[in-house]
Amino acid sequence: RTVKMIPRVFTGERTFISASDVTVALFAIVVILFAIKKRRNNHQDIKVPPGPMSWPIIGNMLQMGEYPHISFTKLREKYGNVYQIKLGSLTVVVLSGIDTIKQALVRQGESFAGRPDLFTFSLIGNGASMTFGEKYGQCWTLHKKIAKNALRTFSQTEAQNSTCSCLLEEHICSETTELVKLLVELSKKEEAFDPIDGLTSSVANVICALCFGRRYDHSDKEFLTLVQINHEVMRAFGSGNAADFFPIFRYLPSPTLRHLIQFIKRMNNFVARNIEEHYNTYDKNCIRDITDALIALCEGRTIEHESMVLSNEQVVSTVNDIFGAGFDTISTGLHWCLLYLIHYPEIQTNIQQEIDEKIGSSRLPRFDDKVSMPYTEAFINEVFRHTSYVPLTIPHCTTKNTIFNGYFIPKDTCVFINQYQVNHDEALWKDPHLFSPERFLDANGQINKDLTEKVMIFGMGKRRCLGDNFARIEIFIFLTTLLHQLNIENPSGQILDLSPNYGLTMKPKHYKITVCQRTG
Repeated sequence: RTVKMIPRVFTGERTFISASDVTVALFAIVVILFAIKKRRNNHQDIKVPPGPMSWPIIGNMLQMGEYPHISFTKLREKYGNVYQIKLGSLTVVVLSGIDTIKQALVRQGESFAGRPDLFTFSLIGNGASMTFGEKYGQCWTLHKKIAKNALRTFSQTEAQNSTCSCLLEEHICSETTELVKLLVELSKKEEAFDPIDGLTSSVANVICALCFGRRYDHSDKEFLTLVQINHEVMRAFGSGNAADFFPIFRYLPSPTLRHLIQFIKRMNNFVARNIEEHYNTYDKNCIRDITDALIALCEGRTIEHESMVLSNEQVVSTVNDIFGAGFDTISTGLHWCLLYLIHYPEIQTNIQQEIDEKIGSSRLPRFDDKVSMPYTEAFINEVFRHTSYVPLTIPHCTTKNTIFNGYFIPKDTCVFINQYQVNHDEALWKDPHLFSPERFLDANGQINKDLTEKVMIFGMGKRRCLGDNFARIEIFIFLTTLLHQLNIENPSGQILDLSPNYGLTMKPKHYKITVCQRTG
């Protein structure tokens, strides 16, 4: 048989290959091209979230502006409820829209229950913080159960003898009475004054009683130092840290980072000292506070048939988490409430009318009054919604490779939840930029629970804030007690600014109030 030879001159030598070799080669090329095409088609089915073009090194940092939550909301108009950006070297997926957020945090909750490996998060509790550092999993779930049981135990504990602390309600009501006295005294010294120090100290005393079973005098140096430390830590977190987005900054000298580490250490030392005192004086027959409740739950007990004992670091971090959340969120909420009351004096009049009708002048407000005061509850919810003073939740991250709304999101991707957008979504709220407590009332003047549940301030799903119910009831008691006893007004000539200072919790700009005691 004659074989046709094809010359090859690649090497300069005369060599030959057969026609059958060419056929095999062509067939191989066709198979490879088909495989490549199929692979491309498969990749087309796995889409990544859309998003704006990012710059080298800095990513989309320059697009964030003064108020990142506003920038995120504007980007949603172009890219939808699921999109991604780059902050330095960190890829972030931003979620908006209440249904999208529910899908992520509730229906696919386990997939989005992680916390990103941010450098600042690792500083808190050496990674043992239930809120910031601890990875999602069985240990975290049991840790959260212990913390929830400790909160529940304390709130339900009856005082059994004179050495035991009273109920949480007594702590809050007592502290609000002290705050009224303080504001009256301040009004005697100067007609107009900034209420923030008094508010912050009073709220801090409630959380100190809740966690440590004691209150401090407002002039106590240790107490004032504690309040200042917590303020500095929250401010440092709110402003963001370059080390989270540019890893090289973790190894460069940074006064801001050094001060943050110092503040966290001082806070941890304060909590650790109090916990050590509790271990030394612990009596299982007298649960004085949350720290005692944590100790009790860790003394050989089981949580729903699952045994777990918290390490000392975890106990410290748990108390720290409760302290930080119950302190900053509540004091900031009250600060906003007072600003809106002096900006809308007719609303203050409406709340006081409800107080007079439902409570009267012979006693002070109690927890049970909340259900019979829909207008006051509507006002608090509208402050939460309108200010959105927690504009983004603490960042989440994916715990595994996830398909979400048709997009592929890799494991350990940082996820931002835009609470501000939900609270100002025109699809949910009529005239969302208008402040109107009445939007939460039905035709009978009762609270519309379907609407209040749409307000996002404490997160959602597995990482929802532990103390949201405590925060709501504490703000209610503080607010109603103040307005039961005082008229709070805007000083003559003061121009009020409702725009916030950005942070993890957004604070009102500086303002002053005048107060006078109510008569009759």
